[in-house]
Amino acid sequence: MPTRDNPYGAFKFRVKLGDEADEGFVAGFSEVSGLGNEIKYAEYRNGNDAENHVRKIANINTTDDVTLKRGVIGDLRLFQWLDATRDGEFDPRTVVIVLMDERGADACSWTLLSAQPKKWVGPTLSGKGGGEVAMEELHLVAESIDFRNT
Repeated sequence: MPTRDNPYGAFKFRVKLGDEADEGFVAGFSEVSGLGNEIKYAEYRNGNDAENHVRKIANINTTDDVTLKRGVIGDLRLFQWLDATRDGEFDPRTVVIVLMDERGADACSWTLLSAQPKKWVGPTLSGKGGGEVAMEELHLVAESIDFRNT
């Protein structure tokens, strides 16, 4: 993919929730947040260093938790994945978030390796009839994240 002068919009994307049994299913979400990675650093200084400051030495890195939000549509697969994990089934998956350009062509992607559900949040319900959409959230943990241009 060539680079371009104008950044991509954040409004056109898809999420693929892979698993071992099949190629995974593509789900529509209204929001994906938390894509991030942090490198931890250790501070070190020899007692005989000429410089009077500590060195920063790259150490381990951690991937931030990712939150997926969508309107409740009656599809139980997200909750079933959480339920199976809660019951002790180890089912890490490769989750791919693909950002698309205005025409719908793939622009770039983020891959969460060994992703597992951490938390599911159901909709906030109100009898006031405010016209809001019933939303659910799935929070994922992942061992690592990879970014690619497509």
